[in-house]
Amino acid sequence: MQIYQGKSVYEGIAIGKIRVCKKGEQQARRIPVTDINGELERFHQAQEATIGQIEDLYGKAREEMGEGNAAIFEIYEAILTDDNYVNDITTLIKKNGYNAEYAVTVIKEKYLQMFAAMDDEYLKARALDIRDISERLLDALQGGKKSRIEDEESIIVLSEELTPSEALQLNLEKVVGFITVEGSLYSHTAIFAKTRGIPALINVDIGMDTSLDGKLAIVDGVGGHFYVEPKQDVLQECMQKLRTVKEEKQILLSQQELNSIYDKLKICICANIGNIKDVEALKDLNIKGIGLLRSEFLFFERKDFPTEEEQFECYKTVLEAMQGKHVVIRTLDIGADKQCAYFHMESEENPALGMRGIRVLLENRELFLTQIKALLRASAYGNLGILYPMITSMEEMTEIKEVLEQAKTELTREKNLFGTPTHGIMIETPAAALISDLLAKEVDFFSIGTNDLTQYTLAMDRQSSKLEAHYNKYHPAILRIIRLITENAHKAGIPVSICGELSADISLTEEFIKMGVDELSVAFGMIPILQKKLVELSK
Repeated sequence: MQIYQGKSVYEGIAIGKIRVCKKGEQQARRIPVTDINGELERFHQAQEATIGQIEDLYGKAREEMGEGNAAIFEIYEAILTDDNYVNDITTLIKKNGYNAEYAVTVIKEKYLQMFAAMDDEYLKARALDIRDISERLLDALQGGKKSRIEDEESIIVLSEELTPSEALQLNLEKVVGFITVEGSLYSHTAIFAKTRGIPALINVDIGMDTSLDGKLAIVDGVGGHFYVEPKQDVLQECMQKLRTVKEEKQILLSQQELNSIYDKLKICICANIGNIKDVEALKDLNIKGIGLLRSEFLFFERKDFPTEEEQFECYKTVLEAMQGKHVVIRTLDIGADKQCAYFHMESEENPALGMRGIRVLLENRELFLTQIKALLRASAYGNLGILYPMITSMEEMTEIKEVLEQAKTELTREKNLFGTPTHGIMIETPAAALISDLLAKEVDFFSIGTNDLTQYTLAMDRQSSKLEAHYNKYHPAILRIIRLITENAHKAGIPVSICGELSADISLTEEFIKMGVDELSVAFGMIPILQKKLVELSK
């Protein structure tokens, strides 16, 4: 038995056969080219073929992994059509007479070195995307075609780090665990594992030895251990743990007592989702509703702005599927790390403190008005709450209400039916927290976005690897702010939800209950874990 240590991304136990996914980078030799125009045409044909593959992968990703994870393929397509990337390749073909394969390889290495030299962990992780795109271009130039990898049994994927397209080549229904030699909390493997609730370890000090392929292994996402060819007693112990987890999960998913537990603890659980497809995964979960539906997926999945009718149909579908349960849909939250290619936002030195959230919407009134009209119309078909992101002032609330009134006036004139949704705001800045007593009088509910609230309160970029040791999400200031927001909300008679990362942290669940937080909204993969915690606290 071999035991390896790693950093846990998603807690849980997984038992299966190892599937080694070793990088098979293609080697490209330099071959002198005499027909430059012909070689440029070869490259552009490969570029178009790769874009077609990416679009197919995007559709598959939406089906299998949800809109949030599928959005990476829009970034892939943006890179494939980026002037700098394309011009760098075509210049080597034109001026140096390089064959297309060699030109792509040279530029790939240039970009990989550039990203590797960056200090920011998030940007470093993007090097993997450049590698994946370039490898796909080379594959297209050489007439190949990536195919789906099928597996007949439960597998634990062992890789240096999985790219999104490699993940889609796996039969994800058979994947029970992920192990990566590299990776970070912002890596695609980490995101997939959290979204799908798959036990995973990153930074595991294990070689990419193909002789490991097919060997029995255990991923212990709780202790951070990876067992290869475990001893019988270790295997039996982990199998019992796995059976217990499955039994508890089944009990939690079916027991009606959860509603009484919600009442007893005066707190409930809702789901965060990023795609209309995710609604299907909520059917068997005993939740109060959707605490956060990110509407960005409607904008990121296309090459132009969605119409009012398109948005209306989508929102209506979600509301009808939830059968009267409360559904909170956040208006477009774009900017900072969330960009939309066709929106053409100006670059900023510090985008996290720039144009994002409600600021973008109020600067683009027609865009905002269209979304509000679609949401108001959809509210006639269910229990809708509209959530406004990145609020910092009372003046913004005044402007929002002006747009709301304009939307109602236009819908009335157009003889369109619309309902009366509730309205809430994201509290994710210290400014909003400190005037939450005033803001509470203007809305029907608060939703605390702890990810941004933490980084703005601590004045630390949460994606900076240099600050990782100092970034304390349990800082007393954060908990004091959450308590202040909750108290001010309740004084005004409105409920409070936490929808950021801290909402799924079971070490804080009891503290949130004591504060009086009304709702915890988490990724659906975390719902059974949080439900189990509530059951324990209710005893």
